[in-house]
Amino acid sequence: MSRAGKYPVQLKDGVSVAVVDNALVVKGPKGELKIALDSKNAGLVDIRIEGSEVVITPKDAEDKASRAMWGTMTRNIKAAVIGVSDGFAKEMYMKGVGYKASVKGNELVLVAGYSHDVIMPIPAGLTVEMGATPTEFVIKGMDKCLVGQFADKVHKVRKADPYKGKGIFYKGEKIRRKEGKKK
Repeated sequence: MSRAGKYPVQLKDGVSVAVVDNALVVKGPKGELKIALDSKNAGLVDIRIEGSEVVITPKDAEDKASRAMWGTMTRNIKAAVIGVSDGFAKEMYMKGVGYKASVKGNELVLVAGYSHDVIMPIPAGLTVEMGATPTEFVIKGMDKCLVGQFADKVHKVRKADPYKGKGIFYKGEKIRRKEGKKK
């Protein structure tokens, strides 16, 4: 039984939810997000809007796929409600000699120890803000999946090196340092 699905999604002030054209549309102060209700997932759960909360229930409580989709849809709707009201952010920083980041137009330019600069186009719906130093930046947006996916792409440009301790890190990420060769 889904623990995430047991509790209804509470709507925040200024957030409205409606089912339009086989999609759940969540509108809020930061914008609008759509969650597709195609036959694959909508056929397994019932979605009801009751006042200031969205209630999701499985159509068949004995079906494993239905119970799995119950929790998944609950979390997706909850993420959309938080996204249109508060938004999501991933704080990142770079560590290494000469490493730096900058935003030029709609592109994130990373100098990460390669012979060339790594230029990454910023997806629509996301913004990248530079921090206090040229090695710190924040990826912000409404869609939790899109923010996490772009942050992961940036993180993979130069993964953390356990021997030298350099690379691109999430704020608060800890890496276990390894000892080098002994003579």
